[in-house]
Amino acid sequence: MLFAIICKDKPGALQLRMDTRPEHVAHLEKLNGEKKLAFAGPFLDADGKPDGSMVVVEAADRAGAEALAAADPYARAGLFASVEVRPWTWTFNKPAGA
Repeated sequence: MLFAIICKDKPGALQLRMDTRPEHVAHLEKLNGEKKLAFAGPFLDADGKPDGSMVVVEAADRAGAEALAAADPYARAGLFASVEVRPWTWTFNKPAGA
């Protein structure tokens, strides 16, 4: 089942995001290699700077998706003001094999 992990950064945390980004990217690459990552990317503020994330993962259940969210280096670094994990269905423009 797919789950959307919707994260909002704490105000003024851009430097923490930048400092933690290499570990975050390595985490996403690992999930991708394990076939657990559908897609991911940052939300942008009015100035085009990242201020949150959306990561869509494959997990057996909500607990599994929450564990993947908690393992993200951004989450472990305390970047997020909020994290929401929601079941999600890919209905339109689903890539072949996804």
